[in-house]
Parts: sequence; C-alpha cells; structure tokens
Amino acid sequence: MASIQQMREQREAKAKELRKLNDDTPEGAWGEAEQKAYDAAVAEIDRLDGAIERQQKIDNLTVRQNQRIERKAFADGISEGQAAAELEQERAITAAWMRGGVSALTDEQREASRARAAQRAGVYGTMSTGTGSEGGYTVPSEVATELLEEVKEYGGVRDVATVMRTAGGHTINWPTMDDTAEEGELVGENAQVSGSDPTFGTVGIGAYKYSSKSVAVPFELLQDSSIDIVGYVYSLLGGRLGRITNKHFTVGTGSNQPKGLVTASSLGVTGAAGQTASVTFNDLIALEHSVDPAYRKNQKCGWQFNDDTLKVLKMLKDADGRPLWMPGLTVADPNTIMRYPYTINQSIEKMAAGAKSILFGDFSKYLVRDVLDVQLFRMVDSKYTEKGQVGFLAFSRADGNLIAASNKCIKHYANAAA
Repeated sequence: MASIQQMREQREAKAKELRKLNDDTPEGAWGEAEQKAYDAAVAEIDRLDGAIERQQKIDNLTVRQNQRIERKAFADGISEGQAAAELEQERAITAAWMRGGVSALTDEQREASRARAAQRAGVYGTMSTGTGSEGGYTVPSEVATELLEEVKEYGGVRDVATVMRTAGGHTINWPTMDDTAEEGELVGENAQVSGSDPTFGTVGIGAYKYSSKSVAVPFELLQDSSIDIVGYVYSLLGGRLGRITNKHFTVGTGSNQPKGLVTASSLGVTGAAGQTASVTFNDLIALEHSVDPAYRKNQKCGWQFNDDTLKVLKMLKDADGRPLWMPGLTVADPNTIMRYPYTINQSIEKMAAGAKSILFGDFSKYLVRDVLDVQLFRMVDSKYTEKGQVGFLAFSRADGNLIAASNKCIKHYANAAA
C-alpha cells in the first residue's frame, strides 16, 4: 500500500498534468480528446483524494492531541509533560465514569474531580431517580474540545467560518460594520479634514442549548477495555450535534435558533426560466460579481453548496469550452471553481425549483460560537438495562450569525421557480 506521501506526490503529478492540459490547449480548441484526458485525470484525483483523506484523519488524531497539550500547557502555565499527564487523567476519569458511573472512579480520580469541581464543575454525585440518570458530568474544557472536533466532521460551515470558543454562555454583543463605501479625501495645504466615522452596529451572539438525543451503548462495549469508549461515544454524540448545528448555521431562521448563512445571505442571481435544476457559466460570473470586491479579496471567499450541486458544476465549461473545476496543485491547495475554493455543505438545498442552491462570498464574516461547558449524562434506567445497554446524552451550547453590517459579503444563487 502506498504511503500518504507517495499518494500526495501522485496526486500532485496528476494535478499538474491536468493544469498543463488546460493551459496548453488553445482557445476554442478543447475537444473530445482533451475532455477524455481531463475526465480520466479527475477520476484519478478523486480516488487519490479519498485515500489521502482517510489516512489524514488517522494522522490528525496525533496532531490534535499535541495541540490540546500545547494549549493546556500555555493556559495553565505548566510544562507540556505535566499538561499531557493531566489531560490523560481527565480522559481516564471520563472513560471510567462512562464504563461504570460515579462508583467506578478510584479514590484518586474522585479527588481529582473534586479539585476540578472546586474551580468550575465536575462529576455530580446526585442521583436522579426520575430520569434514571447517575448525574451529569461537566466535561473539562480540553475534553470538550475533543467532542467539538467530532462535531466539526459533520458540517461545512465550521470549515470556513470564524469559530470562537468561550467558557461561559452569556450573550456577546458583537460589533458589526461596513466600511466598503467609505473613502478618503484630497485636502489642500492647511485645510481642515472631514470627519467620516464608520457606522457600527451590534449583533447578539448567544448560546442555544442543543441535545444529542440519547444513544444506547451495549454492556459488552463498555466492558471491553480495548475499546476507546470516550472516542466511540463522542463519535456518536458529535455526529448528531454536528448535523443539527450545521443545519441551523446554514438555514436557521434566527428566531429561537441561530441565523444561518442562507438566511443571512441576499439574492445575487436568479436562474432563467427553465433552470430549476441547473446553472450556467454566466450565472456564476454574475454571482461572483454580486459580492463587493473588498470581500472577494479575502482568503475565505469562495463557494458553498451541496455535493449534488458539485456534480453539476463539474460539468460546466467556460466560453472557450474549458472546464470550470480545477484541482489544487498540491493536497494542501483547495480544488477550485473559477479560481475560488469551495466547501461542501449538505445542509444547503439541492438544485430544484426555487432552491437557494449556491452561496458565494466571504464566509469568515459568519461567526460560530461554541460554549465549552459541555455536559454528559449516563442513564441506567430500566429501558436501557433490560436491553443490556447504558444510555448517554450530551448537551452543548452554540450560536451563529453573520457579523457583517451589510449583506454585501455573502450572496446566493436561486434556481428558477419554473
């Protein structure tokens, strides 16, 4: 099996081959032979991208753990060795609690939990007979970060938005402004300059409460010490939290839930009659230029759409017959549509009559706020016990909103209504 470095080199060579094909083909000369070579190269790049992504996810686990250690060492003013030991202890406490509840904790783990509870919140020993819960476990911030990393795998908005994590959940009045119309002035010698202060506004970024819904884990998995029970449970809970929060960060109404990207965006282009499930090259050009040039220069400016829409866009060609989709020259470089990177977001509508199916703009102007006060519950009432299971439930808090004072930064393409 090829190493990840070998696969990266193979992909880079194939991407350069495809780029050369595009650059060397004269205008208007793109024909059947060029298209066949392009399709073959794209298929090979897609295959390599899939293999690289799978291996990269494994490698990322080590990178993320090292980042957690560095963050904790810096925040607590301790050595990285001590930070690693404390993180391992926190994770071991979480695992012991998941496997056997509060009674499964050792004396040392109980003392460590009490010490942490004195600073913030820890393992609660209260029994709730009404819910069959053994009490909640307020996850340490670095362990909560691990759960939120699982959440990120299920979405799209978090990949390009500005993400902020806070310890508390009080509402933050975030300042907004739009200075794109302001300009300087020519002044004469000894003349008084004019005043022109930008207009500031605020948008409230709160913390809506989200539930993973309860998930059941068999006794056998809890009893198997070779199973990474924390990672397994977090994958289940994180997937559910990731799907619902990404949905709201995308199409949330802003009323008793986050205001999503699509909701906050404004109309850039509407497809012509008959374009209920399609888009044209000229539509994409018009959508691009509906966004203020000041935002188009930013690194996070790009496209966002459903994977089904990507299939449509990969078939589009420019006025000279060249495909709009191009691979990044290296794995680190993004694939592009018309030179802009794109993000797959399954919460955006597929192309259909009246659908807002494509977003374009500077997505760093969307703020995602996570509260690190994540709480887990372990449930052992009869509905689980009779089936040889233990229930787990997670609560997290998050919000999202556009933090630009105008709607110039993100626009959407709407398919024709009929």
